[in-house]
Amino acid sequence: MTINQLSNLPNKSVMSPLDEPSMANVSDIQIQSKEDVFDAYVAHGGRVEASHWMPDAYRKTLIRQVSQHAHSEIVGMLPEANWLISAPSLERKQILIAKVQDEAGHGLYLYSVAETLGAKRKDLTDALIDGRAKYSSVFNYPSLTWADVGTIGWLVDGAAILNQVTLCETSYGPYARAMIRICREESFHQRQGFEALYRMFAEGTDAQRSMIQDSINRWWAPSLMMFGPPDTDSNNSAQSMKWGIKIKTNDTLRQEFVNTIAKQSRIIGVTIPDPSLKWCPVSGNYVFTQPDWEEFYEVIGGRGMCNQDRLENIRRARDDNEWVMDAAEKYEAQQGNYAAGDPNHA
Repeated sequence: MTINQLSNLPNKSVMSPLDEPSMANVSDIQIQSKEDVFDAYVAHGGRVEASHWMPDAYRKTLIRQVSQHAHSEIVGMLPEANWLISAPSLERKQILIAKVQDEAGHGLYLYSVAETLGAKRKDLTDALIDGRAKYSSVFNYPSLTWADVGTIGWLVDGAAILNQVTLCETSYGPYARAMIRICREESFHQRQGFEALYRMFAEGTDAQRSMIQDSINRWWAPSLMMFGPPDTDSNNSAQSMKWGIKIKTNDTLRQEFVNTIAKQSRIIGVTIPDPSLKWCPVSGNYVFTQPDWEEFYEVIGGRGMCNQDRLENIRRARDDNEWVMDAAEKYEAQQGNYAAGDPNHA
């Protein structure tokens, strides 16, 4: 397929100009040619599938992003799970249990996406526990009060859904399709967080309203950091945008988040902890103060308030349940022997 033929492909085509599964014995010139065609294909809106040829750098970038996303879903259960036994009512406990279960499911979907790229789930988990892989910095902050559960739903999940909706259009098909269900559930998470804060602020005591405001004061800056560093400092954004893995820049998404939350805060009745926050009619956006990026780099470097505690929880879960993985691997091997008709298999 030539570059001219690519221009006639329909948007989000499921075709691939490069279906060969192997690059063995191919010259550097041919590889470069394939990369040119691949780049043109995804630039046109082509959808890449697991069986298609793709540049090694594209595959590695996806594994890094998808695995970090999966890690964030799993680690993200921990701040709220602490409140499962302390929820103020049965209704709130049921909602929180459902939400935590959703997050576990999201992690499983995303690890499965990474496996379609050739990654092994055990290797990804080991990299997380050993500190070689990253996850969203926001989950390294403590949830100190029940109001934090609502604030995490409103701010943290609100930031997540803005980014994740764009991933429904990402160039890698398995990732895009997984995000459709994830986004439906994350939208519920954000709405329940907003509703919880709205009701507590409207019907609660002065002490409860103060608790909500304190929670928002603590989670506002970490939520802004969720979109990643400023575009000028982001090492991966330009190439990910070129490949269609990423649809919007960090700064664009952060601005959309501030615009949305500034309006919703007035409905709840809370104050965004930023004296500089104001509407600019010229740009059509809210002006806001950037978070402390030095703190951001400290946290993603493993030096946040809860980094070690989060990883210790994941490590303990892995070690306590290692027998399940061993049993699953033995069962898989057993089924393989059956399928192969091994006469020595008992």
